[in-house]
Formats: sequence, structure tokens, C-alpha cells
Amino acid sequence: MMFTEIDPNIIHSGQQKIDWAFAHMPVLNRIAENFDAEKPFQDLRIAVSIHVEAKTACLVKVLARGGAEVALTGCNPLSTQDDVAASLAQTGIQVYCRHGVDSETYYEHLRQALAFRPHLIIDDGGDFARLLHTSCKDLATDLIGGSEETTTGVNRLRTLEKAGRLAYPVIAVNDARCKHLFDNRYGTGQSVLTAIMATTNLLIAGKVVVVAGFGMCGKGVAQRARALGARVVITEVDPVRACEALMEGYDVMNMKQAATIGDLFVTVTGCRDVITKEHFLIMKNGAILCNAGHFDVEINLLDLKFLAQSVRDVRAGVENYQLSEDKNIRVLARGRLVNLAAGDGHPAEIMDMSFALQALSTRHLARYGRAMKPAVYEIPEDIDRAVAQGMLTAMNKSIDELSPDQVRYLENWDPDTKV
Repeated sequence: MMFTEIDPNIIHSGQQKIDWAFAHMPVLNRIAENFDAEKPFQDLRIAVSIHVEAKTACLVKVLARGGAEVALTGCNPLSTQDDVAASLAQTGIQVYCRHGVDSETYYEHLRQALAFRPHLIIDDGGDFARLLHTSCKDLATDLIGGSEETTTGVNRLRTLEKAGRLAYPVIAVNDARCKHLFDNRYGTGQSVLTAIMATTNLLIAGKVVVVAGFGMCGKGVAQRARALGARVVITEVDPVRACEALMEGYDVMNMKQAATIGDLFVTVTGCRDVITKEHFLIMKNGAILCNAGHFDVEINLLDLKFLAQSVRDVRAGVENYQLSEDKNIRVLARGRLVNLAAGDGHPAEIMDMSFALQALSTRHLARYGRAMKPAVYEIPEDIDRAVAQGMLTAMNKSIDELSPDQVRYLENWDPDTKV
């Protein structure tokens, strides 16, 4: 369902959010100015499935400034902000999303966004990819290529590639250095803790915070929790990452051990059934659970509901599962991506870098995608470096450059020389 008859008050609210975000996204602003003149997407259709909030709106408007016809839908029904969606709908963007819709409606919105047969797609989590490889294959007739925003989506696309089933070229934006080093670590770390604190209004200092997964996102959550005074415990399945966590000064144990001592649990693994019945049964009364992975499968809520005598809302965004007279477990944001389902997502400056990567990757596909074979591609190095340089310039920071002699030294080593 597209936004049509809209309360003007929420349009104003959405526009305020968009204006505030764009004022703090200098790299994307510079790209927008270039797109105004260049029009790299003239006569092209772009479908976007990303969390519909203010920073995403900035990206979508920049794509439109580049000449594209754009359709936008969400990648999570609880992360859509209706006022932002309504504001975008007034600008000629096709918007198919509503906050809090059921799964059937959510997928119908995805199909509607694909129905105008895009030339390019921007995906977050792989839901577009799922449809374009199954029930919506017929909507990919004009598709040049796409880009993927998150780890989960890239992993799924690589699985399709290995199986020989990937239907179009994809740029793994998530794997860019400017994405996984900054968005995944600093963006996730700050936005997850901000959402938890805003939703619960509880103290982090002094609590035992269990972080499941020590990838880049888990590192960010752990770092921020420790900075707020928490004792942080890491659970992992990768022994190398577990050793890294130990040497960073965190405690490391398996989830069954951690379940008995944790006050706050944050799952950020990209896998399912990280916390299940065996863990719920041994958790402390009042334990708080939330998920920072893309899909709501990391905390097994079916197990928890089966164990519960009752389930009720005790605060906006907080559900209380009463397991017994003296045992309650609280779940934030229904187990969905907590920083977006219960917050505003990553800071604007972080998404400035990530969405600059998306904008430039989409331009790259518009230029060269027709000659690219179906595969998962690393982001071009010059795009990654350009975004980083753009951020440094915006912050009035300068760095050194290699001299020609230094370049020759690094790239032309001769074993007969003495240095």
C-alpha cells in the first residue's frame, strides 16, 4: 500500500528528521551535488529495501537527484518510521511500507516495490534477493545488478553464488572497509546501547552484559557496554574470535554458563537459536534480552512463549514473559533489530559513510553492471577510499601521501637490492 492520504502533521515531522540527518551527512551532500550535474541514473529505475528512517530517506532523495525513478520499501516492519515514509511519498518517491505490519503485508510491500521492474536494487538482508530468485523472477527482466547492505544478506548471496544460482551481479557494500570498520562497529555499538537505555530507562553500569557474537557488530556493542561501566561477557563459536575477546579484556564463556549470570543479553550473530529454552530456564529473574542481528531468529521466542504463564507489555517496547511466580524475563522490541525497532538506528555521520558507499556503488553498477557476470563483487577500492577521504575533508583533517619513490619501493622490490 502506498502512502496517499496523509496527516500533514506527520509529513512535517518526517521532513524535520530528514533535514536534520542530511545536515549531518557531508559526504552524501557532496555526492548529491555531483549527481545533480551528472544524472548517472537518468531513465533508470531503482528499488530500495532498507530500514525506512531519516538517513535512508536522504539516500533515496540523492538517488532521485541523480535522475532515478525510485521505489522504497522497508527491510523490517518495526523499523519503518511512518512520518519519514509519508514525507518521502510527497516528493515523488514510490513508498511501500507501514510500521508494524504483519509478515504477509511486509512481503506484499516488497513485491510492490519490485513490480516496477527495477534496473538496480539496493537490498538490506536479502529479502529482495529471496523474491527475485523465487516467486518474483519475472520482475528481474530489466535488472542490471544490485548492492547488499548487511552481513546476513552478503552471506546469503555468497551461498547462492556457490550454488551457481545467483541471477545478477551484486556489490557487497557491507564488506567495504568504510562499512564494516565504522558502521558495523561504532554505529551498531552506539545505536544498540542508546536504544536499550531509551527503551528501559535502566542503568548499564554494574550490570553483566552478555554479548553473543564478537564480529564487528559484537565488538562495537561490547566496547560501548564496557565504556558505560558494564562487566561484559562474550559468547562465541569461533575460537579465534573468542581468543581475541579474551585479549581485549572481556570474559568468555558459552551461553549456558553466561545465562546464569547475565543481566542484559544482546545477540548479534546472524544465526538462529542463539538463546533457547535451556537458557531461559536458568536465567536470573528480571533478565533483559534483545537482538541486534538482522532477523528476529536469534532469540527463540517460541520457546519462551511456550514456557511463559503470561506475556504482557510492561513498557513501550518491553514485553514481560512470566515463567513462574518469581521468574520474569523481559524482551525488547519483540526480538527484532533493537537499534531500529526501538530507536533511530545508527548516527547520521556513520550512515553518511555507508550510504555514500551505496550511492557510489549503485552508480558503478549503472555504468558497468551490464558487462558484469552474476557474482558477489567486492566494492571497488577507489570508492572505499573516496568515501573515507570525503569524511576526512568534511572534518578538516589531512593525511600524508606516498611519494613516487615510496610507491616504487613498495611495489617493485628487487631481491638483489640491499633494502
